[in-house]
Amino acid sequence: MATPNSALRAARMGLLMSQDDFARAIRDAGNRAGQPNDANKRLVQRWESGTTTAPRPVYARALEAVTGLPLEALGFTVTVPMARVVEDGHGGHDMEAPAPATTAPAATPQGEPQTDHRNYSGVWLSKYEYFSSGRDAAFTGLHYVVLLQHGNRLTARSLPNGSSNPNSPLIMDMEIDGHVATGTWTEQTASEGYYRGARYHGAIQLLVEPTGRRMTGKWVGFGKEFDVNTGPWELVFQDASTTRATLAAYDRPPEA
Repeated sequence: MATPNSALRAARMGLLMSQDDFARAIRDAGNRAGQPNDANKRLVQRWESGTTTAPRPVYARALEAVTGLPLEALGFTVTVPMARVVEDGHGGHDMEAPAPATTAPAATPQGEPQTDHRNYSGVWLSKYEYFSSGRDAAFTGLHYVVLLQHGNRLTARSLPNGSSNPNSPLIMDMEIDGHVATGTWTEQTASEGYYRGARYHGAIQLLVEPTGRRMTGKWVGFGKEFDVNTGPWELVFQDASTTRATLAAYDRPPEA
């Protein structure tokens, strides 16, 4: 079976859009760019289900325009080895995911810890701390994020207005192994802010508390002076619901 594209689904949900809304926004973006497309709900469903892993360029450009994110951050691959070309039903072609291997998975050796089957999907409050050498002070970044889990993969995207720093979207992509979550983070700072639209990224590792309602750990990333910095990061559970109404309720700057 194809692997669902949780990154795209999280991005769409973070924009508080239904699949119909998202398809409409993609069509509108294409029209504005002078490159019309025929995006519809069925196409969005194929993307999110993982059936289509590499959209045609006309869709790719519209996807990036609507979300403000590069194609790779939306869970798509730029090239798909051994993929099959299939009709997208709208005058073009997308790339379909290759058929899964038929080899049976290896059995878990006796005595090894089993995978934690808890699902962490929902709304979480992201909080990290960093030191600004230019301002000689410590600051805290807060974001409400929608987190989606598929298997051992965790995908988090900040809500449009759910940041203490306006217009600074946050992306987190992690894998969870037992009580340890490891992955990467990316933040695009506001163009009118202190960092003038700079894009920062790095690595992150968090420990999941036994309650499953808090993850704490460290981030690592580079600074303006080309040095490597680190600091604390935590995710605090807020709500298990990811309905449009729930996400709308958290689409606001978190309180310090």
